[in-house]
Amino acid sequence: MFKIAQKNDLPAIVAIYNQAIKTRQSTADLQAVTVAERRTWFYQHNVQQRPLWIICWSNQTVGWLSLSDFNPRAAYRHTTEVSLYLDNNYQGKHLGTAALQFMEKQLPQYDIQTVVALIFSHNQASQRLFQNFGYQNWGHLPQVAELDGLKRDLDYLGRKYLSK
Repeated sequence: MFKIAQKNDLPAIVAIYNQAIKTRQSTADLQAVTVAERRTWFYQHNVQQRPLWIICWSNQTVGWLSLSDFNPRAAYRHTTEVSLYLDNNYQGKHLGTAALQFMEKQLPQYDIQTVVALIFSHNQASQRLFQNFGYQNWGHLPQVAELDGLKRDLDYLGRKYLSK
């Protein structure tokens, strides 16, 4: 169900991300992005430290999950930002739950102790998903984004995963 993303997976990753842009629920991008525009982002992920996985269902890419640097400064090396995007047609099928369960099992090999998720306050489905996994609101940024003329709040949700 979860595989490390390869270069040839990037068009599917971009297509899923572009679906999310249209919903105004989970990204601050306002216009569709291209595969060329996302190449640098794609290559910032690597299997040794900050992986990017595709989520497969019946041999089809239906989502993606990534761990990214929270901040590039060395003191933050044990902290990561998680991103999770699902194809609109596969939402509500518990794939988000499966993805976070999968991610939790992977964290020790990357020496990750803290995970942060940036989630719009109005994205109640993602808020609930992460809260169900023990994430707490560590920060609230009021009206920091403007989506189609509406001011939107952003929440920093976080959770500690202390090393064994």
